[in-house]
Amino acid sequence: MPGTTILIIIAVIVIFIILWIAGGYNSLQAGKIKVDEAESGIDVALTKRFDVLTKMVEVVKGYAKHERETLEKVIAMRNSVNLGNSSIEEKQKMVTQMDAAMRAINVVVEQYPDLKANDNFKQLQMTISDVEEHLQAARRVYNANVSAYNQKVQLFPSNIIAGMFHFTTREFFEAEEFKRKDVEIKF
Repeated sequence: MPGTTILIIIAVIVIFIILWIAGGYNSLQAGKIKVDEAESGIDVALTKRFDVLTKMVEVVKGYAKHERETLEKVIAMRNSVNLGNSSIEEKQKMVTQMDAAMRAINVVVEQYPDLKANDNFKQLQMTISDVEEHLQAARRVYNANVSAYNQKVQLFPSNIIAGMFHFTTREFFEAEEFKRKDVEIKF
């Protein structure tokens, strides 16, 4: 009888360990899926931003024939993008490039008052504003999911399971460097 009791205790402990590992693994896997899903939200927002930016370029082209080089760079950037296979770091670089393109377009727009009055351009400006808000929301969701996932990967006891199954931390989607700096206001 004592041998049977020991076997039952060992079996219960083994079952408990297996269930703990399975639960931990599933929790980590669910976190990873949430991060991937949130990254997909960023991809959707970036794609929409690229599309609106490309449409803005087409509208601006009609007004600014001599600004063709700047505008062609935007189109070339749009055509070379493959968001699905890009890392977060590459996506951050794309955002920086798009921001630079937006600033270049805004410089061109300032030189052509008629362009500001163009209904298509006004609509695109409102759309880009909505897209920017969507992108910011997607970033917040992504970073929240990355934070929760990274905590699971790094904190005890789930870090044991993360190590066993080679789960690694994910990178945050950070703000562009120029947006982090203090705004300099000159009078």
